[in-house]
Amino acid sequence: MQVLITGSAGFIGFHLTKALCRQGIQVYGIDSLNHYYDVKLKHARLKECGIEVARYGEECASSLYSGYRFRQADLCDKEMLESIFAENHFDCIINLAAQAGVRYSLTHPETYVESNVAGFLNILELCREYHCDRLIYASSSSVYGNSREVPFKESARVDQPASIYAATKKSNELMAYTYSWLYHLQTIGLRFFTVYGPWGRPDMAPILFAQSISQDTPIKVFNNGKLSRDFTYIDDIVEGIARIVNKPGLVREDTPGVPAVIYNIGHGSPVKLMEFIRLLEKNIGKEAVKEFTEMQAGDVYQTWADTTKLRKDYGYTPATSLEDGIREFIEWFKTFKL
Repeated sequence: MQVLITGSAGFIGFHLTKALCRQGIQVYGIDSLNHYYDVKLKHARLKECGIEVARYGEECASSLYSGYRFRQADLCDKEMLESIFAENHFDCIINLAAQAGVRYSLTHPETYVESNVAGFLNILELCREYHCDRLIYASSSSVYGNSREVPFKESARVDQPASIYAATKKSNELMAYTYSWLYHLQTIGLRFFTVYGPWGRPDMAPILFAQSISQDTPIKVFNNGKLSRDFTYIDDIVEGIARIVNKPGLVREDTPGVPAVIYNIGHGSPVKLMEFIRLLEKNIGKEAVKEFTEMQAGDVYQTWADTTKLRKDYGYTPATSLEDGIREFIEWFKTFKL
């Protein structure tokens, strides 16, 4: 089996690439290596996979995994993408590349439309053109907005996004459905819930808080700490995606006759923000300097995944408690240096 992973130098993409390579699956990875956060972290992830990037568009072979090749490429560079599709036969596309970050979308909305909508359209078009009939793609729990109906079910109303980022992810789901309807492309959308763990994004709370606690600088506690999140450890996320990749014969249809499906992929047990901070403090060995503040624009009050559907179809059962996950994360955080 050969799969294409877009965003393979990103947090989830990096861990998924390693997992699939270890299973003997051939992986072709692409990533734009943009500067949304420190690109040195992305290069460090690639190095962990045996990849040394030379220049944009040049294919690189891994020195660690014989089945892994990488090319720096942007989803908006359709000519480059087309050459990759033309030179390979992919059994499955896993689209994880996107402009991430809810708050950044408030000041740079055009970047999100370009990367997350136009770039995703290129992927859909190339799947159609090159007859790749299976697409797994990243959506987000942010599509639920500030819904009070918990736990969040895939059947819930999701047309009231609280950020441009969330709006682009809902757009992806609609676009994927349309291609499933028109061209019988199997599309599997995954609504990720607050993924954390080693090699995570430095713009997210785990690393931001861990750095501030370690340096005795204040952390901003939004909505005065009255928030909860369905924190999901990276290994559980990767295990869930791998199960889907390795079960190509299952074609679920949310609408009869249209091979499009949406799944929640989370832990299924929300944790209060203050408990999350307490576990960071415990593992770092320091108390946080807390600056309580009001709700941040674009943020949501709670997330909570109902994962019944994914468990029924693929046996997905997240196994990592927040206490164990935070311990693993902090062990990595204390030793990692760019």
